[in-house]
Amino acid sequence: MATATLPTTEQHTDTFPINGTDHIEFYVGNARQAAHFYRGAFGFELVAYRGPETGTRDRASYLLQQDKIRLILTTPIRSDGEIADHIGRHGDGVKDIALWVDDARTAFRLAVERGAKPAREPVVMKDEHGEIVTAAIHTYGDTIHSLVERKNYSGVLMPGFEPKESVYKPAPVGLKYVDHCVGNVELGAMNKWVRFYADVLGFSQIISFDDKAISTEYSALMSKVMANGNGRIKFPINEPAEGKKRSQIDEYLEFYNGPGVQHIAMATDDIISTVTQLRDRGVEFLRVPGTYYDTVLDRVGHIDEDLTSLRELGVLVDRDDEGYLLQIFTKPVEDRPTVFYEIIERKGAKSFGAGNFKALFEAIEREQALRGNL
Repeated sequence: MATATLPTTEQHTDTFPINGTDHIEFYVGNARQAAHFYRGAFGFELVAYRGPETGTRDRASYLLQQDKIRLILTTPIRSDGEIADHIGRHGDGVKDIALWVDDARTAFRLAVERGAKPAREPVVMKDEHGEIVTAAIHTYGDTIHSLVERKNYSGVLMPGFEPKESVYKPAPVGLKYVDHCVGNVELGAMNKWVRFYADVLGFSQIISFDDKAISTEYSALMSKVMANGNGRIKFPINEPAEGKKRSQIDEYLEFYNGPGVQHIAMATDDIISTVTQLRDRGVEFLRVPGTYYDTVLDRVGHIDEDLTSLRELGVLVDRDDEGYLLQIFTKPVEDRPTVFYEIIERKGAKSFGAGNFKALFEAIEREQALRGNL
């Protein structure tokens, strides 16, 4: 069974309060088509649009929302520029994990004073709905964290976006909020970014996994989980470890051309219903062998859910001292084997499914082998 280590680093005080994930912005090759996919497959609603028709000349952005999850899908209008360059290097991927703060100016100043590299100085944007203040700092790879202050704004997201409705309104599937976002970094860089989140943002390390905990016959990786003071923001950071063959982290780094966001975990209150709907809409999930379910209850004890349904869908179960969780992982949602999603339901558990690591990573390796990348 996988083992985990509690943090030995000193506890930090938040540099500034973070209320939650404000939004996640992807740079994609065709935002109109990507928006259709996330609406039809994942049940997001089209809420707003920003583009040439609204006065923004260099890009088009679609704001999608489901409960507290907000995704922005942004595409360049022309073939040159920073957005097009990002897509050329990485394919479709996460550019910005935006953090909701009470005071963006102070947050930016404190972050830079503590070592953050500025990505965007504080900017005030205004329209008839009030004003919003944003700034941004760099994190691993080409990823940034925008700092968003919206206490004086009542509009749909921020100035430049206009509300947009469509007659195409697939039903939501029960996704509630972003549980955590996982970053992959190169060998030897994990502790650098652990220190970044501790020193710059005041996060604490809540758990770590070494290469003995996260390993199979062929590959291994290491991971440390950083969280802010209120626990609403959790960032596991992975790096590859030595193995007989290439790990999933090595594959990601090769095809993404560097560090970036590997997967986003989205929470639900009813994983059986959510995953059933996602499956029926064409979302493909990783599968573990059926024998996993022969002994899972011996390991995790009593659960409320029907084991037959979990087996049929491929949902995994794990338990910690606080309770248990249910989780499942999609296959990559684009042709490059990079970004994927986790669907998670927490029944008290605060951990990340360590007991499932071996079965999960063996499933990932089977997919790698099919792609010729193991």
